[in-house]
Amino acid sequence: MATGRTFKLNTGAEIPALGLGTWQSPEDQVHSAVLTALKCGYKLIDTAFVYGNEVAVGQGIKDSGVARESFFLTTKLWSTYHTRVAEGLEASLKNLGVDYLDLFLVHWPVCMNALGDDPLFPRREDGTRDLVPEDQWDFTKTWAEMQKLLDTGKVRAIGVSNMSIANFEKLLAAPTTTVIPAVNQVELHPYLPQEKLLAYCEAKGIHVTAYSPLGSTSAPLQEDPIIQEIAKKAGKTPAQVLISWAITRGTSAIPKSVTPTRIESNFHDFVLSDSDVAAITAIGKTTHKRMVSPAWGVTIFHED
Repeated sequence: MATGRTFKLNTGAEIPALGLGTWQSPEDQVHSAVLTALKCGYKLIDTAFVYGNEVAVGQGIKDSGVARESFFLTTKLWSTYHTRVAEGLEASLKNLGVDYLDLFLVHWPVCMNALGDDPLFPRREDGTRDLVPEDQWDFTKTWAEMQKLLDTGKVRAIGVSNMSIANFEKLLAAPTTTVIPAVNQVELHPYLPQEKLLAYCEAKGIHVTAYSPLGSTSAPLQEDPIIQEIAKKAGKTPAQVLISWAITRGTSAIPKSVTPTRIESNFHDFVLSDSDVAAITAIGKTTHKRMVSPAWGVTIFHED
């Protein structure tokens, strides 16, 4: 079903319901992962500058022979590029070897010092993250610069990632904000169903993409008895159940894998019954766990 399901963005474009995530995919393995995914029929590839694998992702795209216009490509602006957004875009386009992106996201609503002691993760002498003070720069200014990219032809849509309701309220209230984000990419799985955030984004016309839909590498979600029971009943894998749960709720999903058999297997989503969706969602009422929560030094996930 994955090949036929898409979601419409507030730009009018459509984003595939299921894509390949590449976070934590080693550079020497992600090339073949992208090749496998595109061969299987995936129409969405998701990466980010900070993953350090954009070059290999781009080479996989090139070697696949798949026409650029036939799939959806997303990457993300890293936090040390907030004050130089256009430069960040050019760096990613060059890495990927493409002329345009279908979606460019602000990876985190945090600006780090571009002139710090490290190009990706600068730190102060006390070991804390070297953040730019909010009175000098914040994500509303980053977004104002992101908006300018839409006139360049190099970006079809812009969005955000790891954005909470509180930060959305700040962003949307800023006088410089003239474009509503097309997408909010967030951690989303049964241990973190994010129902309030989903409802908020739906009300604002912002599509949600689920990253770590299988619960990330350290999560025992696929071993959860409820997931196992539903998978057995449907004749599906636990991963297929988790991916289908995400899509059935109206979110696109980008499970990560570098194993060819799993990449192919993940590309078989199906429609869950309302009762199964409810049962899976209820898991989060007894087991609540966020897998990705870097120590930024500022509050990111206000809902927690």
